[in-house]
Amino acid sequence: MAPKGDNPDTAELIELFKSIGLTQSKAAEAAKSSKSATVLKDIIDTNDLSNKQIEEKQAVLLASLAVQGSKLGEREREYAVTAILDGRLKTTDQVSAATKYLESHTLPIDGADFDKNCGVGFSITPEQLATQVADYLTSSAATGWASLGATIGALKNTDMRWASPLELKNAVEKAFLEKFGPKETAKPKGKESKKEAPSKPAAASTAASASATSSKTVFSEGFLGRLHKVGDNPQVHSHLREQHLAATGGVVHTRFPPEPNGFLHIGHSKAIFVNFGYAAYHGGRCYLRFDDTNPEAEEGRYFESILETVRWLGYEPWKITYSSDYFDKLHELAIELIKRDKGYVCHCTAEEMYANRGGDDFGPRKPCAHRTRPVEESLAEFQKMKDGFYKPGQAILRMKQDLESGNTMMWDLVAYRVLDSPHHRTHDKWKIYPTYDFTHCLCDSFENITHSLCTTEFVSSRESYEWLCDALGVYKPRQSEYGRLNVTGTIMSKRKILQLVKEKYVLDWDDPRMYTLIALRRRGIPPGAIISFVSSLGVSTATTSIQAVRFEQTVRQYLEGTAPRLLMVLRPLKVTIENVPEDYLIWLEKPLHPKVPELGTSKMPFTRTIYIDADDFRLEDSKDYFRLAPGKTVGLFQAPYPITCTSYKTDSVTGAVTELICRLEDGEGAAKKPKAFIQWVAEHAPSGSPVRVDETRIFYQLFKSENPSAAVPDFKADINPDSLEVVKGAMVEVGFWPLAKRAYLEARKESKTRTDEALKAAATSAGPAEPDDDTPKATSEQLVGKECIRFQGLRVAYFATDKDARLACLEEPEGVEPVRKVGDYLVLNRIVSLKEDSGKAA
Repeated sequence: MAPKGDNPDTAELIELFKSIGLTQSKAAEAAKSSKSATVLKDIIDTNDLSNKQIEEKQAVLLASLAVQGSKLGEREREYAVTAILDGRLKTTDQVSAATKYLESHTLPIDGADFDKNCGVGFSITPEQLATQVADYLTSSAATGWASLGATIGALKNTDMRWASPLELKNAVEKAFLEKFGPKETAKPKGKESKKEAPSKPAAASTAASASATSSKTVFSEGFLGRLHKVGDNPQVHSHLREQHLAATGGVVHTRFPPEPNGFLHIGHSKAIFVNFGYAAYHGGRCYLRFDDTNPEAEEGRYFESILETVRWLGYEPWKITYSSDYFDKLHELAIELIKRDKGYVCHCTAEEMYANRGGDDFGPRKPCAHRTRPVEESLAEFQKMKDGFYKPGQAILRMKQDLESGNTMMWDLVAYRVLDSPHHRTHDKWKIYPTYDFTHCLCDSFENITHSLCTTEFVSSRESYEWLCDALGVYKPRQSEYGRLNVTGTIMSKRKILQLVKEKYVLDWDDPRMYTLIALRRRGIPPGAIISFVSSLGVSTATTSIQAVRFEQTVRQYLEGTAPRLLMVLRPLKVTIENVPEDYLIWLEKPLHPKVPELGTSKMPFTRTIYIDADDFRLEDSKDYFRLAPGKTVGLFQAPYPITCTSYKTDSVTGAVTELICRLEDGEGAAKKPKAFIQWVAEHAPSGSPVRVDETRIFYQLFKSENPSAAVPDFKADINPDSLEVVKGAMVEVGFWPLAKRAYLEARKESKTRTDEALKAAATSAGPAEPDDDTPKATSEQLVGKECIRFQGLRVAYFATDKDARLACLEEPEGVEPVRKVGDYLVLNRIVSLKEDSGKAA
């Protein structure tokens, strides 16, 4: 009997919708809209769903698909239906994401990309959700209940968007209650008294102390502060925990495991900081483990660069190991996996594997024909793989996992494959190589890693990580995932950077406009500034996307208290002081930093001929202009007297001003104190003043937008054609030479001390990580480059010496006076601009 108010057609639809598991009320709701009801009916009829046992939750998702996916084509809609029925899509938010994805992508669909964009495999318990919300809140800028909505919105832009909206809201409100107290006790806006109003934060005494404070907070609170204690990670057998504690002595063990197939970028600095920093904070140990399981992509220069970069950032590996150290042991465990009937040799092609996983339509998954082959047969086939009987692609070893799982990382992953490439360490010994999915967790187990810390893109890998350890009955580390670091307005893809290098858009991998760590180093950014930046961001499960300008501001703040200051003119304009004799000379001594006396002082001459910056002079005066103009007086930084412009000379062809004639205001009738002071350098050949800069390279953002990858037709269309400006002929005060030599020698001494200590520690360490002929060596010479010569060009910018510079004095013995030599070539890189030109009136 049709419900009251329903016509026969509607009643028929309601009964149809109930047949797939919808309740009476939800079926009636679905039948209300003729458009979505028609779509839902088509979904049921096309897929013959009336005769299938469908759970109510899946039926609700199908009804949601009918509403949101009304514009989808038939095949795209069937793809979404299959994803719901096979358990990959579990929430309405996932269905919404799937609909948007399918609307913007044509068949065949990339299954892995679809899963990634739709949160497939995501699962979270209420406890995990509460922990992740608390972690995020610790590292966010939330200051009270007024930030509640913004916090929920921000979390919905992270992986937590796939959590239940109600559970997420409740978790955030609970976290706010714990942190800020009951909502009604929050002070209303505008009620604080002047006495209670917080004062503006004072500048940190040093960048180092600020970094140390924030680092301590990062490791003791939030995500890292809540990590398990050593030994608390559960094991399939109790004796594994006991053996682990005996091996580690209860001490934290972490690892930084880069793949040596490219140069590290700014995102890796966070991983280095987290892994080395967490171990150091707890008095533990951190391995540098090269994940060298793909000889086709690995090069010796990457191994060298990775070690240099880690040490340049200030960290010393407890041991340097390689995944290849364990190739024999990994091979033994692969055989054991087969013997336990947890692994099998498969001869499917890539196309056949893809089809077995559901194909373009993501249909039902089915095991390959080799999954049930006898254990002895797989052992024999695996031996044939090892002996070189098969060519690449003809045979693989797969793990026998769970094809019914909603997690794609449990669909019988590849454990070993055949490769023809020789390995840089094992040479031609192996014809087969383990995959990351097989190697990583087992190497963590071999090295008794207490905290396997990685970024959130490996969340779905955690299940297979734990499965393999348990399948083999070995110690199982606990994997914990934190949000990765992205810097907007740049790219970090190795493939894309290689394009830029090969097509000459940039100088090389270390072009200072890029965000590889070797590029940031060459630009002159101090390693301490990078660590300060990373530590200030905190560590949580949320991905951190930071604008480049914020990174540069951290660098600027760091340099403010550490970089000495020199007078500099970027575009020199000659000034002749007419009322002093030709041999006029005064020696001036000034501090290298007004607030850091320990940096020392510099001496510079003041003579009849000086140079000012061309931007500090103009022909037309005005009331709001305080620098130099005809008839106008201006002060000179650190000089005893101001000058007044009395006339000027111009180029007969272009009319450009080429020289100023000025008067030194050193008499009784001197003008009153000037309103502005400008920088300058003096001409004095005997002392080598000024220091002439052959090239000053000024870098701007390499890309025009915040998201170069979105550019059409590709990222190269977003390249800023004016990202590099080269200024020739800039001048710096003569104090540059002693400053440069002192900075370079001091850095060399410090580096040698660190290097000697590291080599001594490595030589005395036990275990498989003892250095051998294949271990990359980061010597003191490699760890120190010309970039350690940094200074602030007063009122101009912060600069460092580029590696292209040739400075003979740096290689001379200590005690020899540094001066410019024949063949020297001085190249400066602008590290960052100044925040403001406070001394430069308009």
